[in-house]
Formats: sequence, C-alpha cells, structure tokens
Amino acid sequence: MTNLDALNENQREAVVSDDKRLLVLAGAGSGKTKTLLQKIIYLIEEKHVSPHDILAITFTKNAANEMLDRLILVADTTGTYEKLLYDKKKSRDEKDAARRQFAHNFKWINGLTIRTFHSFGYYILRNLGVNEFDNKFRIITDEKIKEGDEFLRYTAPESAFDMIHKLIIQRCEDIPYLLQLKRYILDYLVDKIHLKQSNWNPQVRDGKFYTSLDGTKVRSKSEQFIADYLFRHNITFQYEAVLNVRDFDFRPDFFIPEANLYIEHVSKKSFPMRGKETQFEKGGMLFVKTFESMAEDSAYFNHVLDNIFRGRLSKSTDSSKKITYQEAFKGNLDHVRDFITLVLRVTDLIKVENTDTREVLTNAQTDPHERVRHFYELAIPIIEDYKNYCVDKSYMDFNDLISRSVSLMKNQDDVAHKIRDRYKYVLVDEFQDVNNLQVELIKLLVTEDTQLFCVGDDWQSIYGFRGSNVSYIIEFENQFPNAKVIKLNLNYRSTQNIVGASNEVIKKNKFKIEKDIKSAKMSEHKIVVYAGNNEDDNKQYCLERVQEFLNEGIAKEEILFLYRRTKMGTPYFDYLKDHSISVPFKTIHAAKGLEAKVVFIVGLTDGPGGFPDIWLEDRIFQTIKKANFDLLLEEERRLFYVAITRAKDKLFLITEKGAESVFLKEIPDNYTVRTGVPLKSVVEEVRTCSTCFSVLENLFAYCPYCGAKQENV
Repeated sequence: MTNLDALNENQREAVVSDDKRLLVLAGAGSGKTKTLLQKIIYLIEEKHVSPHDILAITFTKNAANEMLDRLILVADTTGTYEKLLYDKKKSRDEKDAARRQFAHNFKWINGLTIRTFHSFGYYILRNLGVNEFDNKFRIITDEKIKEGDEFLRYTAPESAFDMIHKLIIQRCEDIPYLLQLKRYILDYLVDKIHLKQSNWNPQVRDGKFYTSLDGTKVRSKSEQFIADYLFRHNITFQYEAVLNVRDFDFRPDFFIPEANLYIEHVSKKSFPMRGKETQFEKGGMLFVKTFESMAEDSAYFNHVLDNIFRGRLSKSTDSSKKITYQEAFKGNLDHVRDFITLVLRVTDLIKVENTDTREVLTNAQTDPHERVRHFYELAIPIIEDYKNYCVDKSYMDFNDLISRSVSLMKNQDDVAHKIRDRYKYVLVDEFQDVNNLQVELIKLLVTEDTQLFCVGDDWQSIYGFRGSNVSYIIEFENQFPNAKVIKLNLNYRSTQNIVGASNEVIKKNKFKIEKDIKSAKMSEHKIVVYAGNNEDDNKQYCLERVQEFLNEGIAKEEILFLYRRTKMGTPYFDYLKDHSISVPFKTIHAAKGLEAKVVFIVGLTDGPGGFPDIWLEDRIFQTIKKANFDLLLEEERRLFYVAITRAKDKLFLITEKGAESVFLKEIPDNYTVRTGVPLKSVVEEVRTCSTCFSVLENLFAYCPYCGAKQENV
C-alpha cells in the first residue's frame, strides 16, 4: 500500500484526486516535487494504472533526472543507488549511466515516460512523425550534447548561427540587398544614428555622424544619400577636399573628377554660399547645388542626381557597383555578427509566439521608426530562407520539436489518436513556465477522459524573457474548463520570518493568485539587511559572516550567494576566493529549485545595474510581442521572491546606504534587523562647561570663566 501518512491534508487531496483537470498551486518549499512523485506512485500502486499510461513532462533535463533519481531511491531498498548518487568521487557521466541502468532494472520506472517538452517532441517526431517531417532529422544546437543523450546521434553538423551567416552571404549576391544590409549596419550598429548624437561616439569629429557605403564620414543623412548614390553608380568622388581658387581656402561638399564637377549640398547646416559661388565663377568651374528639401523624397532626389550626371560621364550612370560580401563588410564583420544574433532571437520569438512571418512583416511595415522597418525588410527574407534550408536539410531546432509535434497532431488524426490513447495521465511540472506552443501541445494531448495534473506556482514565474506566459497558470480554469485548484500553502523549507517577508513582497503584485503561505519552521533569526557605504564594505561584511558560519560547522555547500546578473556577483566571488573561500554563486534564475541554510542576496541597489532591473528590450522585439512595464516589474518582484525563498534559516540582504532597492522597502521592519557601517558625524563634538556652558578646551579640569570643576577630564 502507498504510504500517504507523510503528506499533509492538501498534498493528500491532490494525490488521491480523480479530477480530470487539476492544478496544484505549490508555494515555495511546499513539497511540489514530492506531491507529483507521490501521485505517480499512487496511480501505479493504488489505482493499478500501467506505467505506460503515464506521461510526466518537465522543463529541464536536470528536473527529469531528479524525478528519476527520487523514484529509483524509492525502489532500490538496498541503498546501492543512494550511495552512488551522493558519492562525490563519481563523475556526472558515471551517475548518468547508473541512472539509466537502474531505471531499466525497475520495470515500473522504465515504463514511465518522463521527458522534457523538447525530448517528448523529439520522441513523437522520431517515432511517429514520418508524415510530418523526415523522421531521420537532425537537431540544431549550439550546446554540447553529452554522452548518453538521445540527441547525440542526430545533431546537425552546423549551428543556427553558421546557417544564418551562410544564407546572408548568399542573399548578398543580390547587390541591392547587400547595399541595403550594409546601410542598416552602418546606420544602426556602427553610427547608431537612432541614438543621441552628442556623447555616444567619441570618435566622431567635426560633426560627421554618418558613414557612407564606401566608408566616408559625412555630416547629414542627405549627404550620405549623395555619397551612396555615387558609390552605387561606381562614380569616384572626393568629399570636402580643400580648394583654393584665388582668395581663400574652402571645402566643396563633393568633387567628381571624371566630370570635373563640384556639388554643393545646401541645408541649414551649410555656411553661406555667396563667397563660394563667387570663387567657382572666378575659376570658371562647373558646380551645381542640391537642397535638403529634395532629400525628403528619395525617388525624386535620385532623379535629380540622375539628371546632374546624365551626359557628363564617360559611362552611363546606370552602371552599378560590383562588390563582394567580404569587400562590403571588411572591418564590420563583428557588426554583421550582432545582426545575425538579432535575427536568431527574432526567429526564436516568432516560433515561441507561434506567429506567421508575413504578419510580423506587415506589423513592422507600419512601425513609425525606419530602423524597425528596415530591420524586418532584411530579416524576414533570411528567416524564410532559414526555414526552407532547415526543411531541405532535415534540420530542426528545439522550438521546431514542439511546433512540428503540434502540427503532426493537428494534421494526422491517426497519430493523434495513438498518442492520446496511450497517455491516460498527463502530469506537467513547473506549469508557471509554459509558453504558447507548449500549452497548445498539452491541449492536443488530453481528451475528456485524460487526467491532467499540473503543478506550479504563479509567484515563481520568472522566465518571461524566454517566452513563458504566466497568464496560463493564473487563468488555468479558463484554459481548461471544469478544472479544480488545490493550494499547497505550508512551506517546509524556510522560517517564519523568511516566509512572512516573502509574502509581504509578493503582495505588491496585482496579477497573481492569492495564497496564504505559512511556515512549518519557527524563526531563530531575523532577516539581516546590511547597508555598507560602498561595495568594499559589503564584501568585507559578507566575508566575515561566511567565516563565522564555516567556523560554526556549516558546510560551504549550505551557503549560497545570489544576484540578479552575473556582474553583480563577480566582485564577491573574487573577494572570497582571494581569502581561500570557494561558497555556491548563482544568478537567481540559475538557483531556482535550490535551497541553502544561509543565503546572501547581493546587489540590492536601486537604479541601473541594481535590482529590480527592468530591461525594456529593443523595440524590434515589440513587433512580435508587446512589452508591458508593469508586468516586467511584477516579474522582477517574483524573481526577488524566488531569491528570498531559497533560504532555509538565515537570510542576508546586501545593499548600499542611500541606494537601497525599492524591494527592501516592501519588507516590514518586524521581519528584519537593519545594520551597516555608520556614517561619521560632519559636526565635531564641542565640550562646554557644565555650569556656565562656556566652550572649553578638552583638557581643562576647571572652567577658566566660572572656576567650576569639570568631570570626565
């Protein structure tokens, strides 16, 4: 019989529930994984469900491995696996091999399907997807695939970056595309003309903010247009070359030697033309004027320039510049790399959001900013080329594994029935992290008879930047009608003060499910908020505390440093390492699921580089998915909640005096003790007579004014 005595009332209710749609809202430290695993054991032991009928989906390979480990530990009564698992001398590869062997030995474990979303998509497509895609497909990944991984035999020989790069080079055989791409890179990645032109580029001289296609620096966008016209038509020119006809030196805007012609472009920035015109006339020189107003219509301006050169050159102005990719981007290949990286991110976002590229291009074309419009004019053809290339080569990336599985189940009824008929029980871990594609796959997996058992915590949804959508867990009952929600409200990990503080922080979020989380542990310590005068004070304070804990016998693995971004933690890591202390250091995102007796959260300052760190990404991404400042702040607060709830016993929040994070102000004083380096007084202490209050020198035993004896000399 399954032992349910170790479960609390709500955990037991979730495990034994027969509801077809069940969400277990599991607060931090409330035994989420324990409940999910006990559900599996209960189904097999008590409900006599075949393991083959059960599908458990996780988000990471580590989470799937943890599930298997805990099931094997239950099954292996000899203790052999436990000894091996916790043997620090065993390598990860050795433990992975042992996990596979032990899982194979226990048929009820081996019969379960425990996979990540990507692994499950891979499994479906490899075995059942022949009518959707070549089932001998290969996986595109930039990550190193480990020995024993199911993807190992079928990894693509080239990365996504290499493919995009190759496709761009091929596209650049079309000269108009090449010049358009070069113009984008020069304007927005080299010159950054969309930013303020004052302080951002110290290399700019004489107000020449714009780079023409041949590398010439010019003063305005319209002069850039002229220079680009000349370059495209293979017309040699000199820009602002010194000329002295008779009376003084001056610099005509453009000189075209082949036509013996000067072009003066007149704008608000131009010097008065009268003196120049007189000099041109005295020298009998051919010159023409163009005007800023002409540049407002590029087609018209192009026509004006055609007329200027018609008949004045030995060759036709229709002759176009022949240029190779390497010639065009010599010296700017690092910026091409940045462009490719942006294209890859947009490609991933389009797939995660399950958006059509034509719709994206249509949206981009209505954007008021030319930078965004120009990017998508260049990117969408490459993205389409990339999709076609992957199909041709039988390649899939990780997002394709899910989207193709969705397409397979939508288009192939026989396959969909086969999968649905097999899995009568679908369990999803970390449901708060699902994205649009993953939810669509889940909906296709379940029927009216399927039991869907989802576990998660909306308060710990922190992967919005990857495409996860917290609304799916918050609105679970709308997504899956007739659903039941069970809340696990008892935190077994953290003390009352830590749980109370985390509850107060998350209360500030509006978009959430209300929960009343309680702690099962009494508090021996309050949360320490330490505010040094600077980072050096903070590093020294942390070092002293860590040394104390190590001397008290706390293992270094039980001390954890957390931070919002890696650069916040590096100074602390280096400082402790210099003092021969080497204590787990992780970003908060990387620490999700971990716990430690002692936790330090560093970098809790306000403003840029602090926490919260609300980073509104490039407007280019907003074409696909709009950003909401309020929701981004709420995700930052959830991230702080996750950090706080990693601590079991002691929590230290490290800030700087006068720059405390707004999140610290959301924790009531009754949960904390606040300390730091005191500021020295700017007013010197003045000694006065205790009788007549005259000002005295410090060493006076008697007042020279009234004669009274002074105390404490």
